Amino acid sequence: MNYAGIKKTDVADGPGIRVSLFVSGCTHGCRGCFNSEAWDFGYGREFTSRTEEEILQALAPGYIRGFSVLGGEPMEPENRGTVLALLEKVRRQYPEKDIWCYTGYEYEKDLLRWAAEEKGPEGKAWEEKLPEGKSVQEKAAQEWAARERAAEAGNAEGTAQGQVARLLSLIDVLVDGEFVEEKKNLRLAFRGSENQRLIDVRESLRLGRTVELRLE
Repeated sequence: MNYAGIKKTDVADGPGIRVSLFVSGCTHGCRGCFNSEAWDFGYGREFTSRTEEEILQALAPGYIRGFSVLGGEPMEPENRGTVLALLEKVRRQYPEKDIWCYTGYEYEKDLLRWAAEEKGPEGKAWEEKLPEGKSVQEKAAQEWAARERAAEAGNAEGTAQGQVARLLSLIDVLVDGEFVEEKKNLRLAFRGSENQRLIDVRESLRLGRTVELRLE
């Protein structure tokens, strides 16, 4: 994976002072995108172990509230593995800091569906295991609870989650949806167009329904 840049004192992409990673590569092609040069998967620099260590060190000060990952598109298949490995390390090293992720994909239509279809460690897709009448949201809530129990027991890999589901379980807030230039609104907090949402992922997974974040 390549990345377009790192901001170590970002105040625009989530609450408080944050460290933000801008990954390279995006297939959405949103008209009016502020970072269109990062659509190219080869743009910028290669993400290496040194890059990872730089981010982890930048997160250390107490005044840093959290970590944001945006792009480009963090949820592109080409980027997911590297982003997942990074978020797992951020979560382990800084459990008190929040993680925000920006994606042009939609939470229910895309991410939860992919999570339901993908294979986990036991080789089965969520959709193959869904009891009759149980929604993907409810199954996601069940898997999230299983991961939390496994993490408490010191076995974070001990659930049936695949890659997208594991990513969602690490994210506190997801800003979803493509940027729509006709719906651009400069008064919105931490997002660019009115169709985009701030989703409280942990509450959504816990309750089995989409919960939007209420900003204080």
